Amino acid sequence: MLAVRPGKWTLVVIAELRDGTLRFSELRRAMGGVSQKSLTTTLRDLERDGFISRRAYPTIPPRVDYMLTELGLELLALADGWRQFATQNRKAVETARQRFDSHNGQFTFDTDNDE
Repeated sequence: MLAVRPGKWTLVVIAELRDGTLRFSELRRAMGGVSQKSLTTTLRDLERDGFISRRAYPTIPPRVDYMLTELGLELLALADGWRQFATQNRKAVETARQRFDSHNGQFTFDTDNDE
């Protein structure tokens, strides 16, 4: 069984790499508030799981490029599907939350809906 443990930055990294190869510093700059440690950990986990590949160049300063693998491209498609679902269903989720909260978290049957 495959266990993907997405962290806070996992899908952000996958999305940032959608257009091709990026260096560590480019990724960090594009992602905003990510720390160096968090980004390093996320990249190592994604490389270990086969979602990205890493290529290091023996230059000074060292240059390391990251890119999506075929598996990473599949994960990107899933992430895009999740984003589309969330966008399309945002109002329905907000309505459900309001209904739930208005009943103090008690389960209620919706008698107006036959679904």
